[in-house]
Amino acid sequence: MSRVRKLAVRDIEIEVEEAGQGARAFVLVHGFTGSRDDFREQIAPLAELGRTIALDQRGHGGSTNSGKAELYTVANLVEDLRGAFDALGLARADLLGHSLGGVVALHFTLAYPERVASLVLMDTSPKPLKFRFNESVRASIAAFAREQGMGAFAKRMREMAAENRAVPPSAKRTEERMGSDVFWERIQRKHEAMDPIAWDALSQEFGKLASVVERLGEIRCPTTVIVGAEDAPFLEPSDELERGISGVRRVTIPDAAHSPQLENAPAWLEVVRAHLVRARS
Repeated sequence: MSRVRKLAVRDIEIEVEEAGQGARAFVLVHGFTGSRDDFREQIAPLAELGRTIALDQRGHGGSTNSGKAELYTVANLVEDLRGAFDALGLARADLLGHSLGGVVALHFTLAYPERVASLVLMDTSPKPLKFRFNESVRASIAAFAREQGMGAFAKRMREMAAENRAVPPSAKRTEERMGSDVFWERIQRKHEAMDPIAWDALSQEFGKLASVVERLGEIRCPTTVIVGAEDAPFLEPSDELERGISGVRRVTIPDAAHSPQLENAPAWLEVVRAHLVRARS
C-alpha cells in the first residue's frame, strides 16, 4: 500500500508517494508535463524490491505551483531534489530520472555524487534538448496555455495527435490498450495540475542547458541508460551517455518510445529490477 504526503522543501511543498521498506530507497523523478503518476503501475512491483519513492517536481502534480518563471530552472529542480533527499532522510539512494527528470538526476549526480548509490537515466540527454518546433511555435503554445489554461492545452494536444502521422507505433498501441479516453484523461489530469508558467519557463530552459558530455566520466556509480527504440530524438543522446559513462549498461527497449515504463512495462521492469539487483549486490 503506497503512502502520499507533502514535504516542506526549501520554498515549496513537494508531494511524494512511497511504498515498500528497505535501508536504501529507489527515487523516481518524472519528466516535463508529467508527475509521479507516470510510474503509477510500477510503484507496487518496485516496492517488492524495497523502499520506493516517486515525487512531483515543482510546478507539476501535487507540488507547489509558484507562478514565478525565475524559479523554474533545472538548477532549482536539482536543489529541490537535494532538499527532498534531506527531508526524506536519504543520505544515499538509487535514483531514476525520466526525460527532464533524467536531466535533473544527471546534474544532481554530478553535483552530489555522494548521495547517489546508483543511477538510471531514461530517455534523456547530457546536452541541450531541442523541440520539434521553432521558438515562434513554442511561444504561441506558452501563450495559449497561460491564457486558456493547461487543460485546454491538453485537449488541443489530443486533437493534434489524432492527425499526427509521426506518433510512434508503440505510443498508439498504448492508447489503444488503455482506451483512448482513459489514456487522454490521464494526460489531461497531469496538465491541469501543471503551472503554465512552468511550461513556458522550462521549455525555454531546454535549449539553454549546459552540456555535461565532457563530465560524464566523473560518474562512478553503477549506471543504466534506458531508451525506447522508437524514441528517435533520444537515441543519439543515449549513445553519448553510453560512450561517456564508464561501465554503463545501455538498454534499448523494443516496442517502446518516450515512456517505456508504460509502452513496454514488462521489459522496462526487467531492466530496472536487474539494475537494482546489480547495484545492491
